[in-house]
Amino acid sequence: MMFAQAQTDDFPKSWAGNWKGELSWYSGNSKEPRKVNMELRIAALDSVNMYSWQLIYGSVTEDNRPYVLKPVDMEKGHWVIDEKNGIVLDQYRIGDRFIGSFTVLKSTIVNSYWMENDKMIVEFYSYSATPVATTGNGTDDSPKVDSYRVGSFQKAVLQRSH
Repeated sequence: MMFAQAQTDDFPKSWAGNWKGELSWYSGNSKEPRKVNMELRIAALDSVNMYSWQLIYGSVTEDNRPYVLKPVDMEKGHWVIDEKNGIVLDQYRIGDRFIGSFTVLKSTIVNSYWMENDKMIVEFYSYSATPVATTGNGTDDSPKVDSYRVGSFQKAVLQRSH
């Protein structure tokens, strides 16, 4: 069962600002993460309820992704991130999280953003879009269940910079 939870902040207005930190990227069975600087710049645009959503990995000249955050149905917490290249990713406010999921090139990515102690926590999970196994008997008591290979996990703790 899924149910909505009341929003406790003024999203995305209360999230506006420049956020900086370090992204730790774990893939395969690596014990040590690959680390890269990460920024998220969120700013109101002239259009009503639209915000810039600029992701930067490394530096602005290395990997700069200037997206736009647009409301679809604010009452239901439905937003999109428009990559401005024909790709538009659906995102949802559920509880205190801003969550999305999409599949590209046979990998599914699940992203989650939330605030904790005046910091923004960002997590990305990547898994194969093709199951590695299907189990279960296909009955009411034992339905078919697909399992997927998780390929990577990324986490960043970002602080608002001034």
